[in-house]
Amino acid sequence: MIDKFVPTVADAVAGIKDGSTVLIGGFGHVGIPNALIDALIDQGAKDLTVVANNAGSGRHGLARLLATGNVRRIICSYPRSAGSVVFEELYRDGRIELEVVPQGTMAERMRAAGAGIPAFYTPTAAGTKLAEGKETREIDGRLYVLEKALHAEVALVEAWQADRWGNLVFRQAGRNFNPVMAMAAELTIVQTQHRVELGELDPETIVTPGVFVNRVVHVPYGDPVEDPKKAA
Repeated sequence: MIDKFVPTVADAVAGIKDGSTVLIGGFGHVGIPNALIDALIDQGAKDLTVVANNAGSGRHGLARLLATGNVRRIICSYPRSAGSVVFEELYRDGRIELEVVPQGTMAERMRAAGAGIPAFYTPTAAGTKLAEGKETREIDGRLYVLEKALHAEVALVEAWQADRWGNLVFRQAGRNFNPVMAMAAELTIVQTQHRVELGELDPETIVTPGVFVNRVVHVPYGDPVEDPKKAA
């Protein structure tokens, strides 16, 4: 019987090796697998390359992982944002490497990895510093940059619902980078707010099929309030 659920977050992140590239889902404060990030901190893997939308905020979640010193390099679209104090300290002191990638390009590099496409041409960043050192080509009078697929050893993903086969449903903006990251890694680890029985998910709502998922852990933290007035 296929059952990809594991009992604890520690079991979920077991075996992540030093030097791994780790994709971390989320956008802003939505869809971030914070429980898995905290478990990775406790697990202690070092010399990591992290791929995320930004470089964390405040001193929790991704920022807390950066503060451990276990991240050697970060690939992201927005390294400086409100509250990115930890990254700014590390970068200023030369303790972390940075690769800035336009947001759409980053998403497409991961989608390409999941689809088996080794590289693709894009006009984004052509003629800028972000294209320095990369192959360029003129197509129909327009300059394009060759971008390589972005593979990873590990993806940490946050889902709304999951069944024991690892089929995933995301809630609204929580979908963000999570689906493409799930496809681009050798080991995809998911924290889900809700665990459902096999067959309960409407096939039309499944965004990430279980074939892309290796481990799932149930991390309930309550449904978001639908109507702000109800929170008063």
